[in-house]
Amino acid sequence: MNRLSPLHVTLIFAVLSLLLAFQAKSHELRPAFLQIQQNSAETFAVNWRVPARGDLRLSLDVRFDQSVTPASTPRGTFANGSYTESWKVSHSDALANARITIDGLEQTMTDALVHIQWLDGREQVTRLLPDRTALVVEARGSSSQIAATYFVLGVEHILLGIDHLLFVLALVLLVSGLRQLVLTITAFTLAHSLTLAAAVLGWVSVPQGPVEAIIALSIVFVATEILHKIHGHSTLAIRKPWLVAFSFGLLHGLGFAGALTEIGVPQHAVPLSLALFNIGVEAGQLAFIASLAGIVWLVRRIPPVRLWESRQGTSVTAVTAWPVAYLVGGLAAWWLIDRSLAVVLG
Repeated sequence: MNRLSPLHVTLIFAVLSLLLAFQAKSHELRPAFLQIQQNSAETFAVNWRVPARGDLRLSLDVRFDQSVTPASTPRGTFANGSYTESWKVSHSDALANARITIDGLEQTMTDALVHIQWLDGREQVTRLLPDRTALVVEARGSSSQIAATYFVLGVEHILLGIDHLLFVLALVLLVSGLRQLVLTITAFTLAHSLTLAAAVLGWVSVPQGPVEAIIALSIVFVATEILHKIHGHSTLAIRKPWLVAFSFGLLHGLGFAGALTEIGVPQHAVPLSLALFNIGVEAGQLAFIASLAGIVWLVRRIPPVRLWESRQGTSVTAVTAWPVAYLVGGLAAWWLIDRSLAVVLG
């Protein structure tokens, strides 16, 4: 086995540090969600959910303008990494032209999704950002607005889902050649698209706890197969990585669906919302793979690295594959233990 240079050790641990930091930061980056559902001509049920850790939550609050009056006292609870608050409000004109503001959003790096539903079937979906913290309720949300919102949600979900990204990274390290890479990523895409659609449409219902644990297991499995490949072994996963990608992709799709079903989709635009969310996931996934390729290309253009490769007769990607496999597999093993205990202990 080729000896790992100090440069590569530094790069590997720098990447691992970034991944761990990103994992911690991604908790704060999870979107908040405001659902407003009409119960009667003038009354609406409000459900407000923000990211939380333990009994601490992001300091985000919903503020209606003076045309909206409280109809009940808010009640809040902490559960499953979120703080949820529910109450009722009333408005003489079914919230038409009412202004809704998310106080504190401008001081965070997260966004907030607002989903309003009326009794007559109308729906409005709006994404608020730190630089756009308020909205005015419209008569009807446009299809283009819904498409843009769910596309961005798809991109955000894959890029903030470090476990999904590490699985893709492991697949990239497992395959041999461009053709095998294309087949493998296509199989993964097809698989998670199928289960994502099935779960959102209500055809399949699986608890998220076990799904998240098996997703961690999938990363451990592929990391182990990378080590088998490095040692010259021939396994089914190495010969046909697309089969592994498809099999575990079905589970990853259920993971994607968990986030989407939690947010909800406009009932009059389910196909559009589902399609654009899935396209957003694919766009984020391809952007991640392109970034990996770009980083490798740039690193291999550094003169000391080119000299080292020439002397060693190998590539930087080949020599870093085994430590990356150990690091990725080790992190995934920790997730597997943590998530499995969460399932067992309830």
